[in-house]
Amino acid sequence: MLGIRAALDPALGAALATHVLESNIIPTGATIAGFWPMPHEIDIRPLLHQLHSRGHALCLPETTSPGSPLIFRAWVPGAKMLRGRYNTYHPSGSETAPDFILLPLLAFDLFGHRLGYGGGYYDRTLALQPNAFRLGCAFAAQQVADIPHGHTDLPLHAIATEQGLRRV
Repeated sequence: MLGIRAALDPALGAALATHVLESNIIPTGATIAGFWPMPHEIDIRPLLHQLHSRGHALCLPETTSPGSPLIFRAWVPGAKMLRGRYNTYHPSGSETAPDFILLPLLAFDLFGHRLGYGGGYYDRTLALQPNAFRLGCAFAAQQVADIPHGHTDLPLHAIATEQGLRRV
């Protein structure tokens, strides 16, 4: 999947942003956790900028020590980004708790199961915030027939790609 994704254009995130915004899936006033895209991930920054302009509070994850959940830190466009673990980037803003989470995906299926990078950070984080809405963000080409999952894996509520948004 890493090879497939590497051949895709991260700028397709602009189309993803359009689909998310037109769907009205994000409630007014929601505090939204996004992510700073790593190389070859779909770029959700256009969506983050538009959500900020609509008045949403935004935060981005800080990757903490192995075995710990993520910490979400307040973010606004133009904020200085700090380098974190695994070549991730996060802001230095205050800790905040989102009620709507945009998740990066390595792969996904139409049942809302997802595959991440294997560190379990989002698994631990979602377990602590089971009521937060979970919107996976990926390229359409990252869809597979079935993702192995366990009984403790929380499925996504919806998946957004450059081709559209699908509720699970």
